[in-house]
Amino acid sequence: MAGERVKLMVQNRAVLGSAESRRLRRQGLIPGVLYGREQPVAISITERDLRSALTTKGGLNAVLDVVVEGGKVHSSVLKEFQQDKVRGHITHVDLQEVRLDQPIHATVPLHLHGESVGVKEGGVLSQVTNELNVEALPMEVPEHLEADVSEMHIGDTLRLSSLQVPAGVTLLDDLDDTVIATVTQPTREEPEPVAEGELAEGEEPAGEGAAEAAAAEADADAGSGEGGEPGTVEG
Repeated sequence: MAGERVKLMVQNRAVLGSAESRRLRRQGLIPGVLYGREQPVAISITERDLRSALTTKGGLNAVLDVVVEGGKVHSSVLKEFQQDKVRGHITHVDLQEVRLDQPIHATVPLHLHGESVGVKEGGVLSQVTNELNVEALPMEVPEHLEADVSEMHIGDTLRLSSLQVPAGVTLLDDLDDTVIATVTQPTREEPEPVAEGELAEGEEPAGEGAAEAAAAEADADAGSGEGGEPGTVEG
């Protein structure tokens, strides 16, 4: 289970706009919005504090006890975030206040474990689904879910209906249509056939090399005077 609660201190963000957001980022602050039960609140968070809060055992599904400038605690979860396309760091974050006694929807990673029988037989294991949508109480959202692939043979398909989930967690994706993993035969690359009359790369036509050698020898003989008229010596 996630079961993580992390205290997160944030500040009110009075000035809005792109220019102000860029100024905050230069100071090591991440602009964001806390969507509360009443109205949204513009906030800024220290980049280091945000990174620490989202890299606990609960990961992106940790419950964040957000405190706005010494005010009351807002139990919240990460709703959405934006990243820099080049550097990858977070540039904006949205937090959603939640009630701990009411279920929420969340997305959790799916991990495969076990060594497939089909892989031992020479097959190729492919993970088709990497994330799953679930419903659970905020403190019961799993850190991740696991699927056992050890019994999969070549040709087998593992579907979501076979996944065991903790009590209190409801899967929201289609149980029968969602494919988790497959084991298939390895793909063999067949050599391309060479058409009649075509040459392999680097190969010369038959007789071409011999003809070039004969021509070179004839040129050498002509230059040495052999077989031609005798020269005249003045005396």
